[in-house]
Amino acid sequence: MFKPSPINAVQVCEYQDVRSALLEKREIAFLDVREEDPHAQAHPLFAANFPLSRIELDAYSKLPRRDVQIVTLDEGDVDLIESDAMLAARCLVALGFSRVAVFVGGVRAWQAAGGELFRDVNVPSKSFGELVEAKRHTPSLSAPEVKALIDQQADVVIVDARRYDEYNTMSIPTATSCPGAELVLRIAELAPRPETQVIVNCAGRTRSIIGTQSLINAGIPNKVSALRNGTIGWTLAGQVLDKGETRKFKDVSEHTRLTAAERARSVAERAGVKRTTWVAAQAWQAQAERTTYFFDARTPEEYATGHIAGFRSTPGGQLVQETEMVAPVRGARIVLVDSDGVRANMTASWLAQMAWDVYVLTDLPAQIFAETGQWVAALPKAPVVPSITVAELAAALRDELADNKMIVIDLSKHAQYVQGHIPGAQYVLRSQFKQALSVLPQAPAYVLVCPDGLLSGYAHAEIAALLNAPVSVLVGGTHGWKVAGQPLEKGATALLSEPIDRYKRPYEGTDAPREAMQAYLDWEFGLVAQLGVDGTHHFNVV
Repeated sequence: MFKPSPINAVQVCEYQDVRSALLEKREIAFLDVREEDPHAQAHPLFAANFPLSRIELDAYSKLPRRDVQIVTLDEGDVDLIESDAMLAARCLVALGFSRVAVFVGGVRAWQAAGGELFRDVNVPSKSFGELVEAKRHTPSLSAPEVKALIDQQADVVIVDARRYDEYNTMSIPTATSCPGAELVLRIAELAPRPETQVIVNCAGRTRSIIGTQSLINAGIPNKVSALRNGTIGWTLAGQVLDKGETRKFKDVSEHTRLTAAERARSVAERAGVKRTTWVAAQAWQAQAERTTYFFDARTPEEYATGHIAGFRSTPGGQLVQETEMVAPVRGARIVLVDSDGVRANMTASWLAQMAWDVYVLTDLPAQIFAETGQWVAALPKAPVVPSITVAELAAALRDELADNKMIVIDLSKHAQYVQGHIPGAQYVLRSQFKQALSVLPQAPAYVLVCPDGLLSGYAHAEIAALLNAPVSVLVGGTHGWKVAGQPLEKGATALLSEPIDRYKRPYEGTDAPREAMQAYLDWEFGLVAQLGVDGTHHFNVV
């Protein structure tokens, strides 16, 4: 039972409360408010990473219904009243959420109560992928076997199911970029001969498995296999990856689209995907009785050209790969749309098997894709805070740098800070600000910066309360500084916080240690067993 806490409007709960909600498929947003790296070290299966440092930026878009049941979770290493989970809960209440509880004792209490803990990120999707392979015996080829086919110039087409930027960073020789949701739509023109063998790869395992099984489920005539263990397996086999390749899928004919749409619709129906109309979806946009997410499964480029108001650009392959990053409310409803009848259906077929209540939008009115541009997140009203312009800050730094009279505090993500920051700016994670106070240089005045000024504004009150000096926010943030032609400094020049906001994935980039890559594969192989121990997933592979 959820119980009152010592803080008004915030409740507390324990292991059985959350587990019961998951088992009964009730809506629950189980939010791990730690930064991404500690989250990735150990967390419950459906605890979505929702960092305290970005809570205002994410709350309204990821938690669209204000009366959804929310449970905040942290490490559990400090007193409840002083905990990050309680701070996050109070912030959510201030943002208008009415059913917020703190998980007593954090991750440590979850484990002590017998709860299973999982490592890495996007674990629901990765564990589901492993279950798919175990249930369907998805065919795969080893890296040496695939290299031999390439060397023999065999009739083979390799398609890379990751995002294009990942493909461009490193790829299998001869591979073409074709992100997961595009495969069933595009494969007939990438491999027009039924005799051509198709091989699907990603960096590790999940997107290779899901991509391969998508093509098999859709009944394409070609022989299809996954590249076992992806680019990690390729590297561990001592084989060389290409870098900087730009091969991409092309547009398809109307005949190809219609054939693919028929195949995708059949797969979706077998998986139990539901249909809905625009009229019904408009009623759901009120978020009155259930949390409903609205996602456009097409490419970001298509979305920008024209989309439906209220739908977020979420390419289908990535949505299956990292569902909890955009839909942290377990038990919510998901509505998908596309313009071709393929990508939404294929994406929905996987989400349905992952126990989501998923619908595809059909019978669309003419000209419904009328909105243009990028998706814009809903945000709380910006607080009124003391501010400083770029010109004023530049002048102050020129005049006062020698005397150290003004300190710039950069709240950006670590990767953003390294790419370029105001010279002399001190990197501090908002969630780690108290810990950084002991090493923060003393100054009579401070300026908060972030990429666009938004996060600085939201964080101003709590940070100003900790500093015995005036605190202002840079108007327009680092972007405004750069646009004004002011100089930027690159590199990790002044880190007052450990860069724990990003977990270093063993399958990203080209410099991961071999030991880390092998350990990652070993971890993935054990996920099916962990699912069985946890017992809350409701996955149903068809």
